[in-house]
Amino acid sequence: MQNLEKETGQQLFIRGTRNITLTEAGNLLYKRAEEIIDLHNKTESELKAPITDVGGDIYIGGGESYVMGLIAKAAYKVRKQYPQVRFHLFSGDMVAVSEKLDKGLIDFGIFIEPADLSKYDHMRLPLTDTWGVLMRKDSPLAVKERIAPEDLWDKPLIRSKHSLEKSIISDWFRKNAEELDIAATYNLIYNASILVEEGVGYAVCLDKLINTSGNGNLCFRPLYPELESHLDIAWKKYQVFPKCAEIFLKRLQDDL
Repeated sequence: MQNLEKETGQQLFIRGTRNITLTEAGNLLYKRAEEIIDLHNKTESELKAPITDVGGDIYIGGGESYVMGLIAKAAYKVRKQYPQVRFHLFSGDMVAVSEKLDKGLIDFGIFIEPADLSKYDHMRLPLTDTWGVLMRKDSPLAVKERIAPEDLWDKPLIRSKHSLEKSIISDWFRKNAEELDIAATYNLIYNASILVEEGVGYAVCLDKLINTSGNGNLCFRPLYPELESHLDIAWKKYQVFPKCAEIFLKRLQDDL
């Protein structure tokens, strides 16, 4: 450990009497080391893929959306024809997906618009996601068929980190985030739904991600005025794909 600190010129570890923790520089080195190992494993897998038989690994990252069903259908068709192909999914927000795509850790990224895709090749998917509010069925707003901005101005809100930035959601509210009661933020809606169920607040999210049918405690109401988002699948420009990823992209393009 001392040699590593000497080589980097940074203190990487905080040494206690019984344990050792990482400094900020140590955490950065740890994160970069994980990325290097992941990229090494991905490259090794691509190089070891059979030349004659189509096989290998395809890495896809994206936020939560029912539109992923289009990706799943294409994946099923590829697997049916080429059973040696494996798919690996990463769930994360736009920043995390973009970072992994830029570093070559994933082959494709799924982005919810608005998103700056100028540095990627991309293709818009033909379905849209509907924005609305996830709430308890005994909430005062549950009696409404649609939710207007003013309905939420005085309510505790659970918002995705992405939607807190300049986005169509921010414009829809007609108020800055600082003027609203943001009780919590999330990047994956399932965890946010647990907060909703406990009464922490109202989650602004996309439809069809949480099952609100049956005897559950939650319900979903769309926004009014209606708000929808398109989605895109993107990949690095001038990307050299392994054969399996080429086949997947062609299958997806044919399906669309």
